[in-house]
Amino acid sequence: MAVDGPAAWTAGPSDTTKPNPDFLDCYISPFAESHEADPLERRIADAVYAAEDVIESHIVDQIHSGSTIVADHDFYHNLQKVIEEMDLINKEVKSIPVEAQTKQKPVAALAASSPTVKESVIVGSDEVFHDVLDKLTSHQLNRQIIPITGMGGIGKTTLAMNLFENALVKERFDIRAWTTISQTYNVRESLREVLYRASGRESSSDLSEDQLGQNLYQFLFGRRYLVIMDDMWSIEAWEKIKFLFPDNQNGSRIIVTTRLSDLSSQLNESCIVGMKFLDETSSWDLFCKTVFGKESCPIELENIGKNIVANCKGLPLSIATIGGLLAKSERTKECWERIEQNLNSIVINTNDGFCLKILRMSYIYLPNYLKPCFLYMGVFEEDDRIRVSMLVKLWVSEGFLKPRSGKCLETLAREYFMELVDRNLVLVDELGSTGNVKYCKIHDLLRDLCLKEAEKERFYHVIGDDPPASISERRVVLKTAGLLGSLSHTRSIICQYDETASEDDKVLLSRGLRLLRTFRACDFESYSSENVFGLVNSRYLAISVHDESEFSSSIDLLWNLQTLIVSCWKYVRVPNEIWKLHQLRHLEFPEGELILPNPASEDSEIVIMENLQTLKGVEDLLLNEEVVKRIPNVKKLHLIYPSDQMEGENCLSYLQCFSKLESLCCLTSNQSGDFWMRINFPNSIKKLVVANILEDILPKIGSLPFLEKLILRNGVFRTGKWETIEGQFQKLKFLLLWFCEGLVNWIVSDSSHFPLLQELSLDHLSELEEIPSEVGEIATLKSISLNYCSEAVVESAKKIEKEREDLYGEQLDLRVRYKKMPKTVMAMGRCDEDERRDEPEGDQEEWGLQNCANIIYESRSCTVLSEV
Repeated sequence: MAVDGPAAWTAGPSDTTKPNPDFLDCYISPFAESHEADPLERRIADAVYAAEDVIESHIVDQIHSGSTIVADHDFYHNLQKVIEEMDLINKEVKSIPVEAQTKQKPVAALAASSPTVKESVIVGSDEVFHDVLDKLTSHQLNRQIIPITGMGGIGKTTLAMNLFENALVKERFDIRAWTTISQTYNVRESLREVLYRASGRESSSDLSEDQLGQNLYQFLFGRRYLVIMDDMWSIEAWEKIKFLFPDNQNGSRIIVTTRLSDLSSQLNESCIVGMKFLDETSSWDLFCKTVFGKESCPIELENIGKNIVANCKGLPLSIATIGGLLAKSERTKECWERIEQNLNSIVINTNDGFCLKILRMSYIYLPNYLKPCFLYMGVFEEDDRIRVSMLVKLWVSEGFLKPRSGKCLETLAREYFMELVDRNLVLVDELGSTGNVKYCKIHDLLRDLCLKEAEKERFYHVIGDDPPASISERRVVLKTAGLLGSLSHTRSIICQYDETASEDDKVLLSRGLRLLRTFRACDFESYSSENVFGLVNSRYLAISVHDESEFSSSIDLLWNLQTLIVSCWKYVRVPNEIWKLHQLRHLEFPEGELILPNPASEDSEIVIMENLQTLKGVEDLLLNEEVVKRIPNVKKLHLIYPSDQMEGENCLSYLQCFSKLESLCCLTSNQSGDFWMRINFPNSIKKLVVANILEDILPKIGSLPFLEKLILRNGVFRTGKWETIEGQFQKLKFLLLWFCEGLVNWIVSDSSHFPLLQELSLDHLSELEEIPSEVGEIATLKSISLNYCSEAVVESAKKIEKEREDLYGEQLDLRVRYKKMPKTVMAMGRCDEDERRDEPEGDQEEWGLQNCANIIYESRSCTVLSEV
């Protein structure tokens, strides 16, 4: 069941409204494999939503009325009805026997002989096949566990079957046995299955689990055996039976296939075999062998066939399914085009939905707390690169997270995200420079699964060209817009407009949005800030506003606002009332600059914004004692100082008081050596971007104990050299030097000066003579990127590349881009369209660099900037 708001079960005056707190976590629906929704789950969800409607409607009414409503007969009447419904559900839940609540389905034993495997089904997995075969036949005598991991349908079981039937394997092992563990494993049945496969004799059904275990151990003792445990879902399954497989010191092996990467690590971290998606060539080869056997693909079908294969995204299950269908279909262009147009739907529904059933297993047995997070992935467009930081904020605003003591919700959300990655349900698309996951994707078939399950559970509703008159789902995904009907129940609107939609179509005029909590439309049209900030129940607002928009002083009525992301191409001034948003967690102005007023000292009530973690795109902020006191827990701070304010008074004098600050980006317009020397950075900083500093500040930066990423823009080296000091930059992984004037000699006396450096990027350093050879001796170094540097620097990098290969036997990733230096160096200010066209590729939103470009870029091939 994917329902948000788990805390709703605590509503009500008496304990009788609370069901068993473990029920929702343990309950396995008898409708899990059905196309119908579970009536009990639907009823629970409806009760939760009803409670939300009653309570939040009451709060919104109070806010709009401007006074506390002492007596509200309708509110108490409606609340009592919700409580009564919860009492009825609670009684029904208590009447269900405990064993029925968590009843596990029996595991069907495999047939006596392994399924035969066609040679073609392991196309593209030859390298993995031989890798595992080498592990099976190696001379290591101790018993080894070999985990094979990967997404459902990627070919783990097929690979294991081919290994099981391989002639060398048959010859080497005295005993071969196979069992399917599955999520709902039964230890006794699994032991009977292995013993039957190993001995060829059916065990008595009267034997207990202990007797079966003893018989199995005695039968395997002294023999060289291979046991394949297919589809394992938990370490507990292995822990219960591992002692029954003796280590005979004769080369016995156990293969475990699993969709869970973390389980593989627990089984044998040093021997994990990861199954990957097929590349273009292997995908086409598998497709042709499935469809045509030993024949060739007709030329007239080749292009459309390759389009079909490309849309399978390298998933063998998808390729084999569609290939099997086409093998039985007419070999005409018209027939294949019809299939191409409905590819995902056909793949999912072919062979009695076999493909969907394989993928649904991953969803059915997800812990309930992960189900809404996974289903939510379906709101994004096909092939979208989804920014993880944005996804985390949305999950928090949607109420998917069950608070845990000592962890902020964003940390918990990232843990949930990594669980989905470990289960191979979400794909890592790009890592940040310090190893964090920056972008992710979801395979098309899994996205279709999300859409199907979301429709079944009424989790969200996708609105296309024909919007309905009314919508009962809590979440709405807009593919097109216009005048919508009643959205009185809607809590979330995610805009995913078609690229072909006209500007007129992108005007959202909705009625009945008074309870809206999440509104994301920042990538599209502009809105009037007055309309948007009238949504007083909002938790998440990500929008583009008109340049002429002004923020109303009534912004403090947004009592529950957690995330505010505003795009505007002009300076935006916000009222002083923004300092009263005590729930605010993220305030971001990725485009344009936010003029944030200093909090009024005469306020009768000082609000401490203890939840605020991100403050991005703020201009000329005076970080005095009053401001720092208001936002003590900020973790990410991106500031811009285009004026001379910083020379008049120390605007960062209390920076060191931010004890939890991890990411600081501070861009200044002038060289301000004295200013930076007065600054004390908090030791908690991990990522730092600074501009227009003198080399005098570098020893202070180098002493930061946790600094992992440093970007120095427009630094000035008056002495002409930078000599690093021993014991500094001990945690640094990423270093970017960008337009550093006067840097001629970079002196590193020992490789221990940057012991953990992984990526070095030098950009527009025309005066630098060489990269210190000691940098090449850093064991962790993976890449050097040079953009428009001198020939001498390039030659030193090539020398380091060669010496490193000789020293460590590994290839250094060296990227070099040549081009003449740009003629213009911009003062800080807004870029026009021509200038913006030449900015470097990558996600500028994280940097706040659009409107404070000190540099005009002459090519889109400039270095890609990572998240700070």
